[in-house]
Amino acid sequence: MGHIGERASKKVPDVFRLNAECARTLWGDLPKVTISSLKELAEKYALSVLLGDLQLINGRWYVTHSGLLGIAKRCRCSGIATSIDRFASDIPSGRWVFKAVVYKGRGRKRFVGYGDADPSNVSPLVHGAEMRIAETRAVNRALRKAYGIGLCSVEELGWASGQELCDPFLPYRNA
Repeated sequence: MGHIGERASKKVPDVFRLNAECARTLWGDLPKVTISSLKELAEKYALSVLLGDLQLINGRWYVTHSGLLGIAKRCRCSGIATSIDRFASDIPSGRWVFKAVVYKGRGRKRFVGYGDADPSNVSPLVHGAEMRIAETRAVNRALRKAYGIGLCSVEELGWASGQELCDPFLPYRNA
């Protein structure tokens, strides 16, 4: 399969219009460059704001885990395997490192990604879930490599102490 959004290409104007309407409803008036990049993402990857495939944070688009899984499904990903990197992890302190491998198809290249999480780089809202976050980050990184996704995923974003909790559905504002 060539273009990731190939199946949806006949419906791109409708998908884009729906994405733009949904984005404006969620985040208010958006700059033209933000809407233009949304159109590109809808055309290239068939991502949907309505389905939660994309989030707008501080004026930048981020793909979500579900968005990446949707791309993998449309591209007929043949499998994803994860494992704990016990050498790099420090389980007593809550630092987890995972390795993920994405298999694009039989006999085809495999793509590896690593993800880490510890109490210092995850939101206070999800403390205690560092292991699952590390695994998700690893899978997201491997999927982004496998399918050439230039966007960072929401789940890969770290957390800086003192950072305000972000509601992705607050109106857009320039950072």
